[in-house]
Amino acid sequence: MVPSPSPSKPALRDAGLKARRAYAGSLTPEARTALEDALANIVLPRLIGAKVIAAYHPLAAEISPYPLLGKIGPDQRAVLPWFADRDARMIWRAAPAIDPSPWGVLQPSPDAEALAPDIVLVPLVAADRACTRIGHGKGHYDRAIAHLRAGNPRLTTIGLAWDTQILRDLIPADPWDEPLDAIATPKEWIQCKKT
Repeated sequence: MVPSPSPSKPALRDAGLKARRAYAGSLTPEARTALEDALANIVLPRLIGAKVIAAYHPLAAEISPYPLLGKIGPDQRAVLPWFADRDARMIWRAAPAIDPSPWGVLQPSPDAEALAPDIVLVPLVAADRACTRIGHGKGHYDRAIAHLRAGNPRLTTIGLAWDTQILRDLIPADPWDEPLDAIATPKEWIQCKKT
């Protein structure tokens, strides 16, 4: 018997987006809050020593990093993605997200301080246990992380996900994909690279 071919990344992305929307849509506000708090409790100990923590303003179905950011220490700074235009490289500026980005998602003000993070909390559509991630397919995070790693080889990347977003099968990685160092869900910590 010939094994069936692995699904393509676009097919995995489409399935992942549908599954993420369905899962997030099934949660009551109380259940969602409890899961995001559980995620924060798993990740928070791994942020000790970081001075600048990059997160993201979540789309409706994405697990929110805000409960975690609400618990960081007074000597730590939170930064969020910022784009000058749709073709610009993503940089991080000091939170909060108050202005619309070129895609309509909120981002920090253009006057907010630009900072290079020590840790990047990365949203995802799906990921495998080898920490290969599928995002929305535009490559913004891969390019930005590659740029940051060139200047800081100790940069740590942590994918944040609902438990249902972790796939059993390996995702086909492209040469430009930047693997995550770890993934956190409300139920577990998946360590992939030494941090």
